[in-house]
Amino acid sequence: MFKAVVFDIGQTLVDYRMPMNWSSLYRPAFEHIAKKYNYSFSEQQYQNAGSVLTKYNTRIHPRDYEVSSTVIFTEILNDMNIDLGEMKQIKESFYTYFRQDCSLFPDVEQTLKTLSAEGIRIGTFSDVAYGMDNIYALEDIASIIKYIGYPFTSNDAGYRKPCAKGLEMLGEKMQTDLSDIVFVGDEEKDMVCARNAGAYAVLINRDDVVKDYGQDKTIHTLTELLPLFTLHI
Repeated sequence: MFKAVVFDIGQTLVDYRMPMNWSSLYRPAFEHIAKKYNYSFSEQQYQNAGSVLTKYNTRIHPRDYEVSSTVIFTEILNDMNIDLGEMKQIKESFYTYFRQDCSLFPDVEQTLKTLSAEGIRIGTFSDVAYGMDNIYALEDIASIIKYIGYPFTSNDAGYRKPCAKGLEMLGEKMQTDLSDIVFVGDEEKDMVCARNAGAYAVLINRDDVVKDYGQDKTIHTLTELLPLFTLHI
């Protein structure tokens, strides 16, 4: 029987209705910031922001290591000639813009509650977008954080999936062998990460498209996880 489960967050626990690649929304996000704080950005400033964000867009330029929001937004604000003292409000508005239409999937809370009640160790390992600070990245699971003993993101690990470092660090924190950990995610990089680490790879596939990412098991609802722990709702 497995002893622990680690979840990706986006599209695994939380339904984000924004596109996975934010490129087309860079300008609308900064227009939102301009309206909220009465900035008047020039066309060149919008282009400068987009250029920096494109450079750090891992859908376009994948990388194993994480880059902090401070590094990214220092570059953005310097290129836009904005005082770095305004970074906090700009970051907050930027990240909030992309998280304004999201919710937990309906099968999440009861599944985590059941696992937690049986003493199963629960963690997350999720890549953050553009160095998104944990205060924003974990806010979307605030209502279920009480079940998650090991909330963890690429900010904490310093590495992004499919690099195995994050899961390896979680295994140490959980004091659990990786072979006893189930990793649940919705993307190919999640399955590769699990295999690289030696964890049991479970793909959550919430649509009808066949997906073969080398996973050990495919599920369509999170409740299908419970038999792996000999549990039922």
